[in-house]
Amino acid sequence: MKNIGGQAVIEGVMMKAAKAWTVAVRDQRGEIHVKKEGLLELPSPLKRPILRGIAALIQALSLGIKALSYSAEKAVGAEEKSFSPFTMAMTITVSVALGIVLFLLLPLYLTRLLGIVFSSVQGSSFVFNLVDGLIRIVFFLIYVASISFMKDIRRVFEYHGAEHKVIYTYEAGEALTVENARRHSTLHPRCGTSFLLVVMVVSILIFSFIPKEWSLGLKFISRIVLIPLIAGLSYEFIRFSAKRVKDSSALSRVFFGVLIRPGLCLQRITTRQPDDAQIEVAIRALNEVLSMDRDA
Repeated sequence: MKNIGGQAVIEGVMMKAAKAWTVAVRDQRGEIHVKKEGLLELPSPLKRPILRGIAALIQALSLGIKALSYSAEKAVGAEEKSFSPFTMAMTITVSVALGIVLFLLLPLYLTRLLGIVFSSVQGSSFVFNLVDGLIRIVFFLIYVASISFMKDIRRVFEYHGAEHKVIYTYEAGEALTVENARRHSTLHPRCGTSFLLVVMVVSILIFSFIPKEWSLGLKFISRIVLIPLIAGLSYEFIRFSAKRVKDSSALSRVFFGVLIRPGLCLQRITTRQPDDAQIEVAIRALNEVLSMDRDA
């Protein structure tokens, strides 16, 4: 059984295996378009714990950008294409900058203001970073809940649900049909949504080692520098807990089931029940990537 990952895109789904990735997109006429490429094997050093998480994150970002660009082109039609490399680069740059401000700089600044009012916040590095982390989580939840009301985003969340259903069908060893996929859950323990939530929790612990005497500027820079380490640790937790949930030990299943529960609850926002046509697109993407990975 291959380890398959995926991502919802505009009117489609991207699937990734060890040696290949594909994205299937349905256009306005109902036709499914497929883009597929091989993947280079990671060097041995990058397969080690922590480092493999960092490499996986970089790869996911790169493939995600390609998949989104392709899906945007096919979903709106070639005659309406306006996604030049410059436009895409500017969009990504602005998005990253806004993300850093919203989820790193602003929570840090608000925590500092709270530290002026409450001495306990400023007096303890752990309390300071706990408050900072909780503000960051609240911002993230508000952001995700807010965009879920947008019509286009709801469509992406439906494809997200289709992606999970189809991966569950494959992992269960069932035939990849719409009927089989329809029965499965839209919530998956290896989801990127769960990963982001774990990143925020892990960041609270890691940032607690930063001396409270450091200036606001140094604390902000340290948060950016430590992102790869936090991502690597979070990846290992998701990977480890996903396996333990299927463990033969009842105690292990219950314990890790509780740990991953918050991420699954958050997926109730970022996934929606898909229709059969959306499941069909996800199945096409998975079949294509399995075929490419098998022939590579």
